[in-house]
Amino acid sequence: MAGVKAVPHPDLVLISWTRNPLVPGSARRIIEARVIGNASPCRANLRPQELLSTALACLLDNDVGFKIVFRKRTSTISGYLLLQRN
Repeated sequence: MAGVKAVPHPDLVLISWTRNPLVPGSARRIIEARVIGNASPCRANLRPQELLSTALACLLDNDVGFKIVFRKRTSTISGYLLLQRN
């Protein structure tokens, strides 16, 4: 049994976002973010009212290693994303 290793669990980040309906083309902002596991070094970018583009730039960086595994628009001004890192 000395050679048995635990299987690492993936890190998951779920982000809910919205944009200002009164300003056409406004930037998407985070409403809420949930992390299962670890979102290091991007944790500070996952706070409410932060820009979604800034959080995604950090999470999708090749050194960080997250990938978008699901995205859904819930309306013309809101949606959510699920990202995973193995």
